[in-house]
Amino acid sequence: MARAAHEIVVNAPLSAVYDQWTQFEELPRFMDAVTEVRQLDDSHLWWKANIAGSDVEWQAEIREQVPNDKIVWHATEGANNAGLVSFRAIGADQTEVHLEMSYEPDGVVQSVGDALGLVSSQVKGDLEHFKEFIEDRNGRATGAWRGEIANPDVPGGHTHGEGTRS
Repeated sequence: MARAAHEIVVNAPLSAVYDQWTQFEELPRFMDAVTEVRQLDDSHLWWKANIAGSDVEWQAEIREQVPNDKIVWHATEGANNAGLVSFRAIGADQTEVHLEMSYEPDGVVQSVGDALGLVSSQVKGDLEHFKEFIEDRNGRATGAWRGEIANPDVPGGHTHGEGTRS
């Protein structure tokens, strides 16, 4: 399994940055390879992307989501991948976003692309586009979902309390 990770500082408050990321169906607006995302329910998403010239689809489950902190997911069908996006305030109007993904390259073209660092470059570019997107909106999110999906079994997971789902 290959891995890519990058972080970026966004000039916007933590809550706005987190809120924008939870608008999953808008991810194609700043993720170049992603062509469509459908939110099936609070914890399940359907994705379509073009990776190294091949259309791929997968369903993903959000395994843990903690407002203003992190979102952890993994594919349940289709393209094999998993990841984490975390958020950390570094000032009143600045937020560090850390995105890491693990994925299984499918076929020769994706394996060559992985060897050349194309996915890592894509993750970095997507974060830069996200930064531009939210900063161009003066730090305002297009929507928000503040729900929590608790899962103490996820590495680094927390013990869920009142009002959370597992």
